[in-house]
Amino acid sequence: MADVDRRRFLAAGAAAAVVAFDPAGLGWVTRAQAETGTGGVAVPGLDGELVTDDAALAEAAEDYGQIAHRRPRAVLRPGSVEDIERIVRFAGAHGVAVAMRGQAHSTFGQAQAPAGVVIDSRTLAEIHELTPRGAVVDAGVTWLDLFRAATAAGLTPSVATDYLGLSVGGTLSVGGVGGASSRHGFQVDNVLELDVVTGEGKRVRCSPQVNRDLFEVVLGGLGQYAIIVRAIIRLVPAETTARVYRLGYSRLTDLTNAQRIALADGRFDYLEGQVVQTDSGWGYLLEGAVYYSGADVPDDAEIQRGLPAPDTAEISALPYFDWLNRIYDLVEQLKALKFPSPWLNLFLPDAVVEPFVDDLLATLTPADTGGGPILLYPMPRSLLTRPLVAVPDSAVVFLFAILRMVAPPDETTVSRLLADNRAAYDRAVAMGGKQYPISAIPTRFADWPTHYGAEYRRARLAKSRFDPRGVLAPEQGVFG
Repeated sequence: MADVDRRRFLAAGAAAAVVAFDPAGLGWVTRAQAETGTGGVAVPGLDGELVTDDAALAEAAEDYGQIAHRRPRAVLRPGSVEDIERIVRFAGAHGVAVAMRGQAHSTFGQAQAPAGVVIDSRTLAEIHELTPRGAVVDAGVTWLDLFRAATAAGLTPSVATDYLGLSVGGTLSVGGVGGASSRHGFQVDNVLELDVVTGEGKRVRCSPQVNRDLFEVVLGGLGQYAIIVRAIIRLVPAETTARVYRLGYSRLTDLTNAQRIALADGRFDYLEGQVVQTDSGWGYLLEGAVYYSGADVPDDAEIQRGLPAPDTAEISALPYFDWLNRIYDLVEQLKALKFPSPWLNLFLPDAVVEPFVDDLLATLTPADTGGGPILLYPMPRSLLTRPLVAVPDSAVVFLFAILRMVAPPDETTVSRLLADNRAAYDRAVAMGGKQYPISAIPTRFADWPTHYGAEYRRARLAKSRFDPRGVLAPEQGVFG
């Protein structure tokens, strides 16, 4: 975001800017109230603003899912990383919860802070450096802006989420899955270094070499231990073109077998699958892409060799960046409609993916998806290295996602689909599965020890060490 835009954004809530906190009333004192004599504990000086106007609070109480609407008492629009340090320390001293909000693409209020402070990362969104080693970026930078800048320099991050309008800090807090996870793991597996603000309000630099214990729990840590404020993302040389293969099958087993073959030999740079509606029921689509430059066009016959013969095949070529950014406009249009989106995202072990998906699809109707896509991503377990991104103990892991949408909005339908999500989650856990915690799944505190397994002890110790007052990201519910 340009400096002039940031200044205008910060100035928008000046009339409701907070200058003090009233511990007795558990409320914030605005500049206007202070001028009338209302007292309180002075808020530390800020480079940005802490605001309480209704528009800011309402915005912070919604996300893409449009299901949870929990209002904070204030929103911080930081003008610097130091602002985040100051507010986290201040909030901790007064028992006020804090959550960082990026592009608000969560689906069940995960980045909300009821009666607390939401930090809006959009005012810290600078790309500081691009080199062949990596990109140094603020947490509020979107992947769209990073990929656009990097590809212009002939470079690219290894893994892109399908929708690029997400913040770097947001996806690194949950994992970051994309079609290239089949070759490079999650986005969190491609981070070289982080700057974070812990739950004690301390800014710390961490990496595999320095403060590794913090580095490993923050990546995919759901915002529980520290707030990501800056990251160095690994970059690789970018190709110029994506050759895209869309192979249609009538049977799920043909899709999953094709995915396993392609995963084993790495023939695709991007590998995903979809369940699609056809006139005769469910159909299955392998979507793979091979990246290349110049005249080095892939041999189509060789790329498809050894895969189950598809019923249909469509092959096309797109500029690399256009391929990565292919669904951005569609998602932006859907965001504006504000339809409830009770998404389901589950990691499944290889051995159970067909029976689990078949059983679920047998009872699934078009009304249960609202036209949202059903996705199936395969990835090797060996590439998924971050301990708090919980995945099944399986050499191959599948992400199964139903990106449900309720249009027009209907509370009864939303409640039913949330219950369906919970039932599907319980079945997945019984079969060795895990949730990808961007989902709209009603969870209980007792679910988290099972989710993390042996790593739950690491999680608890990290919470007590880095966020001893328990102020960060309360709505995830990991620690009660």
